[in-house]
Amino acid sequence: MFDLDRLEPFLAAAETGGFSKAAKRLRRSQSAISQSIAALEEELGQQLFIRDGRGVRLSRAGEVLREHAALAFQQLELAQDRLSALSELRGGKLSLGTSDTLACYALPAVFAEYRSRYPAVELRIENRPSPATADEVRERRLDVGLVNLPLPEHTSDSRADRAIRVHKLSRMDDVAIVPLEHPLACRSFLRVADLGAFPLLLLDATTSSRAVVDRALKQAGVVPQIAMEMSSVEVLKRLVELSFGISVVPEISVRDDACDGKWVVLPLRGFGPARHLALVTADAPMSRAASAFIDIAKEHLR
Repeated sequence: MFDLDRLEPFLAAAETGGFSKAAKRLRRSQSAISQSIAALEEELGQQLFIRDGRGVRLSRAGEVLREHAALAFQQLELAQDRLSALSELRGGKLSLGTSDTLACYALPAVFAEYRSRYPAVELRIENRPSPATADEVRERRLDVGLVNLPLPEHTSDSRADRAIRVHKLSRMDDVAIVPLEHPLACRSFLRVADLGAFPLLLLDATTSSRAVVDRALKQAGVVPQIAMEMSSVEVLKRLVELSFGISVVPEISVRDDACDGKWVVLPLRGFGPARHLALVTADAPMSRAASAFIDIAKEHLR
């Protein structure tokens, strides 16, 4: 194993053509340069410089070492540049998993600020329901996930929980949306029992939002009349507008268009424990790109 502290004086002497010039370049004494090169020659068992009355010149062994030492220092400089770029986020990659709903309603402002601050980071978004996102973060196929809490039980055994870190963010409430001419439209709020008397339009069963609805209905002893299941909140909203039924959606999904007059938004009472947005990461050191994303997400979503 070469000692870089000895290779550097050797390379300086080889490139400048003398020990005194190498000493000037490295801001060391000439005797220190000579001693370092002598120690390197002893370590290698090779004469690296031919010393004569006219000065010093590289031996054949010295020429071979110079070629490889120069390449080694070039690679080290390149590595230093790339590490600096990563630490300053002038490069790198970030993979993020989240659901349709959160990507559409919770993350646009986060994405915009992250891209503005760190345009050189390659951002990859994987569209997954919250349970699948958490699983992929645990398995380190994703760097960060934005999910709904609580997650379904099958993703939260004690061993799995130790594999991720959970950064809880803002509360996320669910609301009912009903057509304008619906019998429930005149109410100021709904109870879970009210949902059993009318056709329901719900997200599909793979989503954490649907798991919350199913649990609330079961605890209230309500047998739902499920008219349609969809993977998109936007489709559900459109179907409610067309009077196909009533739906339960995250409040965040109707926050910006609650005054459009397309439907009536009603709070839900007795719907169970509050949900929260959360960031999940593997229980391991994070990349600078992931850490920066989490900082920005916390600013926007707390």
